[in-house]
Amino acid sequence: MTTMTTRTVEYSADGLTMIGHLALPAGADRRPGVLLGPEGMGLSDVERRRADALAELGYVALAFDLHGGRYLGDPEEMLARCMPLLADPDRMRGIGHAALDVLRAEPRTDPDRIAAVGYGTGGAIALELGRDGVSLRAIGTVNATTTGRPGETARIRCPVWAGVGSEDPIMTPAQRDTFTAEMQAAGVDWRLVVYGGALHAFHHPPVDHPTVPGVGYHPRHAQRAWRDVVGLLAECLPVTE
Repeated sequence: MTTMTTRTVEYSADGLTMIGHLALPAGADRRPGVLLGPEGMGLSDVERRRADALAELGYVALAFDLHGGRYLGDPEEMLARCMPLLADPDRMRGIGHAALDVLRAEPRTDPDRIAAVGYGTGGAIALELGRDGVSLRAIGTVNATTTGRPGETARIRCPVWAGVGSEDPIMTPAQRDTFTAEMQAAGVDWRLVVYGGALHAFHHPPVDHPTVPGVGYHPRHAQRAWRDVVGLLAECLPVTE
């Protein structure tokens, strides 16, 4: 009996050699794919475990890299790389497209049935793929109520789900309002879940290095957000159509 398997994949993006984590479900048939983006610190075991969990559910999952195989535990270094990146939609799209090409090229992936799920910076990249007109079945984000260039959100052709903490000082209520107004004006099928009392990166287990202000783990909401992501996939990208 076969089981879920994993392997690392190297590919080029943003002038770097990226090192992603590919998780494959049991079997040999084609399955829907999920592109999984990390928080601004970069790819870690947290995202690898989530990709593995998605493979256990029957998806081909690629947790993609942001920083050329590095995890940026120094907040200043992370912000120095991520802030310019978040201000440059074309760079974000380049990182997303490179990872998407890897996922689509995997023989186990059904290239016509792919969703993008991301956290923080990874969520912003997922949204930019949608704004670039990529054919996706769903976009799910946590901590990424980011807005785009005028008019481009109308190119999103799938449901968008966003989760955010009520006390997140980075994705503020004003930012949330701007995001939802953009989605509504573009005619997107959108949903926003506000998790009461949660800070930024509430889904991410505690780390052993300094973080930016306003970050905090909320275990109950972390579990709820994961269930909401899985529910989005079950609705929009069922393993068996």
